Amino acid sequence: MVQVVVVINTLISLILLYIAWRVWRLRLLLARLTNLFIIAERCSHALFSQAPQALDISQQNIHNLRQTNQALELQIQQLQQIFSILFIGQRFWRRFYRRKVK
Repeated sequence: MVQVVVVINTLISLILLYIAWRVWRLRLLLARLTNLFIIAERCSHALFSQAPQALDISQQNIHNLRQTNQALELQIQQLQQIFSILFIGQRFWRRFYRRKVK
């Protein structure tokens, strides 16, 4: 009878030892994962902490480009008007010159 109790206690002890070993390994795994998440958070913080300033600079650059674009569009419009006037003048000159030649 004593031997049965000793065997059962030994089996229970071995099972509990195995469970404790698995819990200890799980704790190590969780500690590694925690460290990885901390490193990832630090890297993302370093990356994204500069985002608001970069966005402000980008918005300012876009504003400047739009102003430059408006000025260039005005110049293009003026050039188109000049070429239209020159084209009309050329047509008029051809008609007028042809009448004189005949």
